Amino acid sequence: MIETADTGQPLRFTGKTAARGAENFRFFADLCTQAANGRAYPTPTHLNYTMREPIGPVGAITPWNMPFMLGTWKIAPALAAGCTVVHKPAEWSPLTATLLAKLALEAGLPPGVLNVIHGLGADAGSALTRDPRIKAIAFVGGTQTGARIMSQGAPTLKRVHFELGGKSPVIVFDDADLDRALDAVSFMVFSLNGQRCNAGSRLLVQRSIHDRFVERLVQRARTIRVGDPFDPATEVGPLIHAQQLAKVREHCERAEQVGAAVRCGGVPSNRPDLPSAGHWFAPAIVSDVTPAMDIAREEVFGPVLAVLPFDDEAHALALANDSRYGLSTYLWTGSVGRAHRLARSFESGMVWVNTEISRHLATPFGGMKDSGIGRDGGDWSFDFYMETRNVCIALDEHKVPRIGRD
Repeated sequence: MIETADTGQPLRFTGKTAARGAENFRFFADLCTQAANGRAYPTPTHLNYTMREPIGPVGAITPWNMPFMLGTWKIAPALAAGCTVVHKPAEWSPLTATLLAKLALEAGLPPGVLNVIHGLGADAGSALTRDPRIKAIAFVGGTQTGARIMSQGAPTLKRVHFELGGKSPVIVFDDADLDRALDAVSFMVFSLNGQRCNAGSRLLVQRSIHDRFVERLVQRARTIRVGDPFDPATEVGPLIHAQQLAKVREHCERAEQVGAAVRCGGVPSNRPDLPSAGHWFAPAIVSDVTPAMDIAREEVFGPVLAVLPFDDEAHALALANDSRYGLSTYLWTGSVGRAHRLARSFESGMVWVNTEISRHLATPFGGMKDSGIGRDGGDWSFDFYMETRNVCIALDEHKVPRIGRD
């Protein structure tokens, strides 16, 4: 309920993300006894082994789109690694971060282990990224902000982990299960109000099925229920802030000005059931898009899907990789060979084949190019929040080099 009040995201989704946050803590609680584990690298003359130890106090700066769950993605592995955490949540969605810290104290976490600071990024966030006592920054947010954090942390050689922007492509071939693809495409761009970093916001459809598939998508989008986020039946709620609504509207308007067609959605009209104070934007599908248009290149972060046709496998691959972002790629095809061929060639940190996002917490999560640095998940998280030491012990059987004379 608090997350819905904070973000405008429908209760049907925030309940699931809250449960996912709890799952993050359970997963790393089970894994924490393995955090210090190392590996052995024996040779005939020496034994090498590694060990890990906490890097020290870390800062976690998290966004407003899924504030509770994304906070736990950073906090849980850091605590499991043995680090203390200073958490700076987004100023637009501060409530659940405070609640999480209170719950942690009630659960027995010692005071000072998990700390929360509130404020604007330019003030509170900058103080955190510049502080020499903070050894690492885990950040989820925009690419430009990530660049500023890296610059601010450079004088203290601060380690950084970034999950940044995305313009993730969804590629649908004509041999795919189109019913399942339709469900997945709709879910991955319109759920959570379209405010998700790995939204499949760039749809590439094989030309032979393009018109039929887009028409079905338009019909589906028009049935998505926009309304009160506390109503369990609501599928898309209000956007989080007037500034975000203005940004989403501007992207669609600019696309129309350069020749694209907004087939459905936008700011609802003649909807007396919607409160006038909400930042409402109905799911939009934009067709007749070309690769050079901003709507195909820039992260909108709202319920907007840009659609482009492709001719063959090579064309699909070129379009998919034609982006400065490289977070996720979603592929729909009935060909096992094509799935493996393309998965090896996509310039993204994660590839999902014939599925929407299906996150297994033991696997690495993160992007390439302007979408980030580093990986979350399982042992990859410990590599970030811990220092690794190698110990080399001689077995006293090797010849020690000698120079000089006795």
